[in-house]
Amino acid sequence: MGLFDRLASLVKSNINDLISSAENPEKMLNQIIVDMRDQLVKAKQQVAAAIADEKRLRDQFESEYKQSQDWEQKAMLAIKEGRDDLAKQALLRQSEHFSHAQQLEQTWQSHQLETEKLKAALRDLNDKIEEAKRKKNLLLARQRRAQAQKRISETMSGLSEKSAFEAFARMEEKIEQNERMIKASSEIDEEFSGDRLSQDFKRLERSAGGVSADAQLLALKQKMGLLPSGAPKQNRQLNAGATGDDETVHAEIEDANEEPRQG
Repeated sequence: MGLFDRLASLVKSNINDLISSAENPEKMLNQIIVDMRDQLVKAKQQVAAAIADEKRLRDQFESEYKQSQDWEQKAMLAIKEGRDDLAKQALLRQSEHFSHAQQLEQTWQSHQLETEKLKAALRDLNDKIEEAKRKKNLLLARQRRAQAQKRISETMSGLSEKSAFEAFARMEEKIEQNERMIKASSEIDEEFSGDRLSQDFKRLERSAGGVSADAQLLALKQKMGLLPSGAPKQNRQLNAGATGDDETVHAEIEDANEEPRQG
């Protein structure tokens, strides 16, 4: 069984330890499989030679038994012919072949047991190689994942320093300052460029165009039905875009309150 020693050491070795110590795990695993295949080829050749020897031994002891039987037949023929002298010589030759056949058969039986062990070991090693081939990709994936985790950890460790985050903070502040400067420049351009008089009237129109709070309150009361029947007139005036001052609104409210008394 010494022919399997090298291959057995490859199979039984701690793959994880080999991966952790190897500079190139993929290359190392490929080389292991190549070595295992080479040893398997040599093992197959030696097992085949052992099987051939086992068959040769079997043929030899079977031949010896056959010759023993042939000499026994010759001795019987000599006895029938009254030649006891020849019969004795034939029996001696028959005994020699029979004894030699028994020895060869015992040797064959022992060799056959060893050959069967070699066959079983060869099958086991072949299964180990196939298993190694299947596990190779899995082991390499585990190694790549471990390396990726290591790189991520190192990257995060480097980012834990304040310098990286401070750089982002400074950049954010610079961008915000630029935005404020652009906005301020736009306001200055709008304030000090173009027709100043036209701009003043536009602002005046925007401030006068809104509906006062009293007018909105009057419209809401009308919508809720809380005003007398004369109120639709005021509502129509509001909808027509009336934008009078607070005194006009108060006058409208007083008119709405006086109409019921006149009725």
